[in-house]
Amino acid sequence: MKRLIPLLIILALVLSACGTEVARPTDAAGTRTVTDSLGREVAVPESVDGIVVLGNTPRMAAYLGLTEMVVGYSGMDADSVTPLTAYAYVTADDWADVPVVGTDSRGNTSYNSEEIILSGADVIFCTATSDVADQLQRETGIPVVAVSQGTLFGEDFEQSLSIMAEVCGVSERAQAISDYVDACFAELADLTGDIPESERRTVLSAAATFRGTHGIEGIRVYDPVMLSVNALNLADEADGGGEYTSYTVDKEQIVVWDPEYIFLDSGGVPLVRQDYAEHPAYYAELDAFQNGRIYQYPSSTSYYDNMEISLANCYYVGSVLYPEAFADVDFEAKASEIFDFFLGEPDYLAELEAYGAFYGAVDVSADA
Repeated sequence: MKRLIPLLIILALVLSACGTEVARPTDAAGTRTVTDSLGREVAVPESVDGIVVLGNTPRMAAYLGLTEMVVGYSGMDADSVTPLTAYAYVTADDWADVPVVGTDSRGNTSYNSEEIILSGADVIFCTATSDVADQLQRETGIPVVAVSQGTLFGEDFEQSLSIMAEVCGVSERAQAISDYVDACFAELADLTGDIPESERRTVLSAAATFRGTHGIEGIRVYDPVMLSVNALNLADEADGGGEYTSYTVDKEQIVVWDPEYIFLDSGGVPLVRQDYAEHPAYYAELDAFQNGRIYQYPSSTSYYDNMEISLANCYYVGSVLYPEAFADVDFEAKASEIFDFFLGEPDYLAELEAYGAFYGAVDVSADA
């Protein structure tokens, strides 16, 4: 969106560069007060036309249908975006001329206040701490609304969407997202809830993507994908913490667990293949390897968590573990529905497959 830059904004830029706190003019239509996820009360314009989105809020803006309102964002260089960062991939053309105003990847938080001022934004959204949010508001004179980074499928993510939607006037869309996710999880629970515990499959969520890619030793515990279909993630019992997180374990511990099924992030598969080439005897000890029950799905974490890919992963895992229960579920049709709902791209499954991030069994002993 092309916006004119008022003289007062240029003046604000000069004052900001001199270290002076910027006083932004009140919107002619007035302001209203919203309470953000940090409990900060922020006065925002009654009418919001342009937003800067930082942290995980670019993804949230895409989900909420606010793509055309974005006048600045933080994130990866557009040239390095792959289909695994779904929101960025589908907005690449829309944001081709939108400036990248900072980075927040892997804990490296750095925002360009001057670029943000020049964007002419009415509101800045971020997933930063209160001190960062307050400083950014002082430096730019633009209201900064902080929301939670959001736990995958968690209430904090839902709250973040709700706050952004309220500010931008799209609350119905935020409610639709909440209702859609709830309906999917209700369906998954109906499909798997009556499966006796003795018949529930043991699994491991491995080659997890967090702070980069990992081999088989990178695991997820209390993975909502596995929990959604009542799979028995053996790492959960060993962890005992009760919270969704990822870390690395000693590979021998995986042999001790010996899950029936192992699901790998697509991004970690090359590392698993490399490890197999060096230690084939290790994999020969795994029941999942012996019985051809190692599968991959698209990596769900790329510049924070992808809700749409994770939700599709839930249905895929369920269909692999309990084919009879999922006999009436057409996975490709369901994935298309999910990608269309979140991204407006019903054929996104083909984009993932073309990139190599397909859904299917993998032979880790074979060359890629």
